[in-house]
Amino acid sequence: MRFVKLEGLGNDFVVVDATRGPVSLDADAPRALCDRRRGVGADGVLLLEPSDRARCRMTIFNADGSRPEMCGNGLRCVVRYLRDADPDTPRRFEVETDAGLRAVVDHGRDVEIDMGALHDHGGRHLPALDLTGQLVDVGNPHLVLFGDFDAAIAAELGPTIERDGQFPHGVNANFATIEAPDRVRLFVWERGCGLTEACGTGACATVAAGWRAGRLPAGGPVEVRLPGGALTISGSPAQITMRGPARWVFDGVWRAGGPPR
Repeated sequence: MRFVKLEGLGNDFVVVDATRGPVSLDADAPRALCDRRRGVGADGVLLLEPSDRARCRMTIFNADGSRPEMCGNGLRCVVRYLRDADPDTPRRFEVETDAGLRAVVDHGRDVEIDMGALHDHGGRHLPALDLTGQLVDVGNPHLVLFGDFDAAIAAELGPTIERDGQFPHGVNANFATIEAPDRVRLFVWERGCGLTEACGTGACATVAAGWRAGRLPAGGPVEVRLPGGALTISGSPAQITMRGPARWVFDGVWRAGGPPR
């Protein structure tokens, strides 16, 4: 099975292209591919399939094999893959996801994505941690907490928040520190992945929560600084856009059972 490894701000993915022919991807393949010692190594696998509504359909598998609905960094990587693999791919097109259609624009180094409307589900109190966050749906669920956080705190509290009983399907935990009216520092514990270098949907959810609460000036743009680099978020909760880089790392062939004997 041929694959391509791409990354967006250190959030890395294995892309498997099934738009040009069928690909057999069994339930154990994402975990095996994402294994950083015995596999390719990645935060997730992105399966591309034909779509009658868009340029292609993107299905996401986390490193633990679970399926999130949407991934902003992953979608930027898909745009980079499609544009580099096929020069005839237009700069503007749509990709189908489990969260709906997403319009994208390739600006060269950066990719811009129209993430659509975000849904604010109000505050959620976590009695076990005595913390309150804002639940925001970006196609996938994020609990946004504002305070003075670092990576160690995110790694310590993230697993407990992800598995809190209020979120039967798990939740992404966002630990945000507002550094300036147009700048936020963010650490994200992603369900099914753990602490990641970057999270595009998390950046969007955090800025939207900041707008709603009056912590950030409405409209943006806001620079969200993640461990892997910065994303630019602008627009409004009714139509938010994300812009950031994506990079082709390498491509190869996966032999699940090892080399032929």
